[in-house]
Amino acid sequence: MNEKVQIEMGRYRELRNEVSELSDKLAKLHKEEMACKKGCSECCMHFQVLPVEYFSILEELKQNPPEQYQELNDEADDCNFLIGDLCQIYESRPFICRTHGLPLLFMSQEGDEWELSTCPLNFTDFEDFHSENTYSQDTYNSKLFLINQQFVKNYEAEKFGDFDMISINRLVMDLKK
Repeated sequence: MNEKVQIEMGRYRELRNEVSELSDKLAKLHKEEMACKKGCSECCMHFQVLPVEYFSILEELKQNPPEQYQELNDEADDCNFLIGDLCQIYESRPFICRTHGLPLLFMSQEGDEWELSTCPLNFTDFEDFHSENTYSQDTYNSKLFLINQQFVKNYEAEKFGDFDMISINRLVMDLKK
């Protein structure tokens, strides 16, 4: 991969670290309200991710391959890397997996009001949500989108548009190459 692509992958990893730090902080803040613990996989499923995220994960997994995985196609609802309710690529998992269970704050489709999304297992007796104790999904998704724009502009092995997504389950096939 060329230098510009590597720079964008580095920017992605920096942002991913920032998301992880915030996610850890919010998980600690809400530990009494959250049912999510190791082994909970209620939210785990097959996702699609932006190319910069996909190829960053792929690069990491080539250096440190998962011990186990399933061989499911791109149409499967399950994730190839969920084995026995445990993520086999936990350290490299995508943004969406890093924020599962947290209170997610985002702008409505109409763009006229804030909406909150939470796991139905969490926050059953908690309603005091505000900007300091929620994950601002739009902020981080926007940053990720801008990094991805630069990535796809410079990625030469395959052509992608700004809004193209890649199945996380494709990783198994690409790891075998």
